Amino acid sequence: MAFLKLTEQNVSGKTVLIRADMNVPFKDGKISDDTRIRASLASIRYCLDNGAAVIVMTHLGRPTEGEFHPEDDVAPVAAHLGGLLGKDVKVLNDWRENKPALNAGDVVMLQNVRINKGEKKNDLELGKAYAALCDVFV
Repeated sequence: MAFLKLTEQNVSGKTVLIRADMNVPFKDGKISDDTRIRASLASIRYCLDNGAAVIVMTHLGRPTEGEFHPEDDVAPVAAHLGGLLGKDVKVLNDWRENKPALNAGDVVMLQNVRINKGEKKNDLELGKAYAALCDVFV
């Protein structure tokens, strides 16, 4: 199967789902190294600059599938990303029940994807749920 590069995609007016590695370390409750977050900025900005809405999906730590604990919350990562982008990045906790209605220029983040049942086993139904969120997957 041939894959197109992000820059070969027409993302204008589309929703782009970006799977990113933003599993960053924390020290004293704060992000101690944001290298992984910064590594995703070019792709996110490309999408925004070209008229897309962006959904970021990432994991944080090694949570138990199906169990949410406060230390697994990606909210600090979303806040840091928002600071780098100069915009609010909301965390979506109930994205399966309430598909987000996004506009061009919006950026949201799914709650820690490792919490989703089926994530580690590449569950087909979970994959379909992710795909239903977007027009383009990166």
